[in-house]
Amino acid sequence: MEHRDAHLDTQPDALDVHLGGKRPFGYNYWPLPQDDPGVEIPREPIRLVSPDGALVRGTLWTPPGGKPWKTAVILSHPRGDFSVHYACPLLAAAGYAVLGFGTRYQNNDTDCLHESCIVDVQTAYDEMKRRGAEAVVLLGNSGGGSLMALANAELGIGDGWIGMAAHPGEGVFMLQVIDPSVADELDPFSTVPELDMYHPDNGWRPWPEPCEYDTDWLVRYRTAQVERVARIDAIAKASIADAADAGNRLRDVDKSDVAPWRELRRRAVFTKYLTIYRTLADPAYLDLSIDPDERPMGSLFAFPDPFDANYGRGGLARTMTARGWLSTWSGLSSHAKLADTMPLITVPTILVHPTADTEIRLWQAKEIVDNAGAADTTYVELKGAPHYLEGHRLEALGIVAEWMAKRFP
Repeated sequence: MEHRDAHLDTQPDALDVHLGGKRPFGYNYWPLPQDDPGVEIPREPIRLVSPDGALVRGTLWTPPGGKPWKTAVILSHPRGDFSVHYACPLLAAAGYAVLGFGTRYQNNDTDCLHESCIVDVQTAYDEMKRRGAEAVVLLGNSGGGSLMALANAELGIGDGWIGMAAHPGEGVFMLQVIDPSVADELDPFSTVPELDMYHPDNGWRPWPEPCEYDTDWLVRYRTAQVERVARIDAIAKASIADAADAGNRLRDVDKSDVAPWRELRRRAVFTKYLTIYRTLADPAYLDLSIDPDERPMGSLFAFPDPFDANYGRGGLARTMTARGWLSTWSGLSSHAKLADTMPLITVPTILVHPTADTEIRLWQAKEIVDNAGAADTTYVELKGAPHYLEGHRLEALGIVAEWMAKRFP
């Protein structure tokens, strides 16, 4: 509501405004004034119900002046509201129908199951086919890249895959940012000093000084990150196994035997919530000699110092159900990993990578395209562009539109 009030101060009809307002906090994909395509883009609110009863909400953007379209683009993110993504008006202006939508886990991925997210993607895909799309192209920005890749690999939907600043998967990303120095998952201050990137003995210096981390130490650090994820996985899996075991035993107990039935019943339905401390600790944030590119120091998840977000309010996956962690944020258990899904994607593929992205390394972007199963692959670097492509969006979507025009009606 605050966002609408800002428009009302300067615009006669807030409902017709989609560009130029104050961007809501955290919505870095929100269109900015410089993203205006220069024409009025028709929009239609979309409300769909998935086959398993989930609500899928979004906005359908269509070409200006009622121009007919043949190809649709759908885009989403496990928890982001991509109905207001900057790609929507720009691709609609280029002649495509664009459905940006949020999954059932919009703004809250505590219990996010990628296996359910792709059902929502299928729902959006089916709607665009119902509306007459001859081709439907999947667009994934950031964590939406691995979501759209999983949808194609698992469900066989989509005639093309577009990655924009797509990382290797939310779980794989967690492997590079989780703090391996946590000694006790129940104690946010427990620390193994030798594994602490924020310890001066390991090369850390207070912001905004750059840090220097030893390469051998970094190898140990990365190994320890994997080990911590494995420990959290073990906790999550044990909880799920205990509930399943109680459910199996419950079948042999009659409800009339109230006391034992009740005890097994509560254990069978129990859902463990994990509090995951310190999830913003990638040494590459503060040492730019690690996987050098054009990025600045810091992280888009920190304001400005990753130290503060690692220990304070920030980071990712801070509260998760056991199953949500395994499906989404575990780089060892999640199926939404581009290393697994890209070889299965045979439709035309393009990845646009911003070289000043604080979160995704050049080698990771190149590896995504190199692993694609498609014969038709395109890799484009946007020099100096940040993760959400501010200042480079017209160029990026122009590249995407030109790529699509050569392949789809």
